[in-house]
Amino acid sequence: MDNPLEERLLESETQEQSDLKTRIWAESKRVWKIAFPSILSRVTSFGMLVMTQLFLGHVDELDLAAYALVQTVLVRFVKGILVSR
Repeated sequence: MDNPLEERLLESETQEQSDLKTRIWAESKRVWKIAFPSILSRVTSFGMLVMTQLFLGHVDELDLAAYALVQTVLVRFVKGILVSR
């Protein structure tokens, strides 16, 4: 019984395509479908941190120092906890 919820990401070995170029293209599409949201999330997160630091640097030196402290201590600590899970 084929369950559609248990469909594998990679094609089964019985369903083999003859052209190497077609197989590489299909695998590349699958990898990008998974990797692109992660890449986009990391780039936008880094951009937000940089823009926040840029704006706080124009406001006051004390605000910039406070943000730098929060960023280095809390944000990196939380990211470390999330990655270690």
